[in-house]
Amino acid sequence: QVQLDESGGELVQAGGSLRLSCTASGGSFSNYVMGWFRQRPGKEREFVSGITRSGDTTYDADSVRGRFTISRDNAKNIMYLQMDSLKPEDTALYYCAAENRLDYVPVSAYEYGTWGQGTQVTVSS
Repeated sequence: QVQLDESGGELVQAGGSLRLSCTASGGSFSNYVMGWFRQRPGKEREFVSGITRSGDTTYDADSVRGRFTISRDNAKNIMYLQMDSLKPEDTALYYCAAENRLDYVPVSAYEYGTWGQGTQVTVSS
């Protein structure tokens, strides 16, 4: 079973950029479909972006499409989330998730079996 570790979250001004990383260990990273989720205070965890095993297909939530880019490097066991044109409403705890039993990329958090501990992104206005 793969273990996940997110990094890269910090305080940034609106309009700025951040790149989050999700480093995997202990499993065959390329066998997992991957996703980024976020959770804002008092809200449910929501899908942000997802990526297939090979990285050839990606999916984005409407709220981030055109601003966020998900990618992965299977040789380095790392997934990224490049976040540009950040808005205060992007402030949240960001999680990466992995699942190896599916051949599609879920948008529901309940379909992912492995999660990281989260990294905080705060966007000031």
